[in-house]
Amino acid sequence: MRGRSRNVDTELHEELPSTMSDRYQDFTASTIGKQITKLLGLPQPTRLERYAEGAPLVDGTVAVGGRGRLAESLVGILDTLGIAGVETPAGEAPGDGTTYKGLVFDATGLTSSDQLVALRDFCTPLLRSLDRCPRVVVIGTPPELVDGAERVAQRALEGFTRSLGKEIGRGGTVQLVYVADGAEGSVASTLAFLLSPKSAYVSGQVVRIGAHGAAKPGKVTDWTRPLDGKVAVVTGASRGIGEQIARVLHRDGATVVGIDVPQAASELQGVMRELDGDHLVLDITAKDAPQRIAHHLKTQHGGVDVVVHNAGITRDRKLANMAASADMGDRFEQVIAVNLTAPERITRELLDQGVVNRGGSIIGVASIAGIAGNVGQTNYAASKAGVIGLVDSLADELRDGITINAVAPGFIITQMTAAVPFATREVGQRLNALAQGGLPVDVAETIAWYASPGSTAVNGNVVRVCGQMMLGA
Repeated sequence: MRGRSRNVDTELHEELPSTMSDRYQDFTASTIGKQITKLLGLPQPTRLERYAEGAPLVDGTVAVGGRGRLAESLVGILDTLGIAGVETPAGEAPGDGTTYKGLVFDATGLTSSDQLVALRDFCTPLLRSLDRCPRVVVIGTPPELVDGAERVAQRALEGFTRSLGKEIGRGGTVQLVYVADGAEGSVASTLAFLLSPKSAYVSGQVVRIGAHGAAKPGKVTDWTRPLDGKVAVVTGASRGIGEQIARVLHRDGATVVGIDVPQAASELQGVMRELDGDHLVLDITAKDAPQRIAHHLKTQHGGVDVVVHNAGITRDRKLANMAASADMGDRFEQVIAVNLTAPERITRELLDQGVVNRGGSIIGVASIAGIAGNVGQTNYAASKAGVIGLVDSLADELRDGITINAVAPGFIITQMTAAVPFATREVGQRLNALAQGGLPVDVAETIAWYASPGSTAVNGNVVRVCGQMMLGA
């Protein structure tokens, strides 16, 4: 296949022009819109706060509680991130009108189901004291690493956090972070992401730290530029989500090497020139593509620290109508080749040649379609589920602190989705806990968290960037 390998979800996820907006959200923010939507019981999405370069990670105070393995160190960890934390052991609501930007509860000490009431005792008094767009993080122990009553209690945390994520409102998010015994020193990078506006469209997710080995986190001296001195390669980097990934990684200090097909050479060169980066023009499905990429990274940059498999295509059609044709070629084979086989081959070549540096990260872009399926996308869904399979297959195989993870975008507002019929588009945007679509930067921020040297114990994860979809995933 030699067709243009555009950015991930090319037909679905083009970068949204600044002139385009969520008209329903604009309407609900108006005086009459608030009245009508309240009367009819319609969603009233809160405009999400997103991170701006130079801003503090958290603009406010985070309340900390719980009695587990991390309880005594959480305030200190937040302090290293420049986040103000205050202990509230009993979840006592402030009586002076104080508001909190986030809550962190250490539930690693819960060893039986009758102790789960501690979640209620901590959260309930504080929920009405939360600021707009708050973040809630519950920390637990991976259930698969404990037995008996403790395993039951720790597994119960998933139901609690997913449900709270769907009811917290006001643009709030809720996450569960399972921390393996011995990986307590590796939580800073994940807390920095989940407590900040960088995770604006990530909610109801379960993150595992140290579940595949507790690699010592790399040193991060500046949390605003954690990738200083690192080299990152991004496929499909000329536009759309790929371009946004390149920009965020550059913002965080990385030297970016963008890859795209010859048809996108001019756009790719322009983006990389703006970012003081490097570029490589090739078709990732070409037989010699893995070797060419490995050679370029080794000779021009001495290796690579971050590998982002972003390039992808769709060739949608119901399976009964997906036979190969003279004009369209083999739709099924094309999608598998670009979205899955190419990342597999490139990853293997980079690992076999030792091009990925110690502590490096490999990141795939999957999709909600790969988790829940989608009509007319058997090829695409198979390829994206395969990306998740690639994560599963390599997470325990990698050495030298190298990690592999994936993101699974949901409804991302783009030029293409803006052209979808109004009713279909509205349903797609509203069927999540945040009642709105995400932006390309939301995918990019999640990838930057994986890429951080502080995330070396975050391995084998698939995090959905979907606003916590109500159905199917």
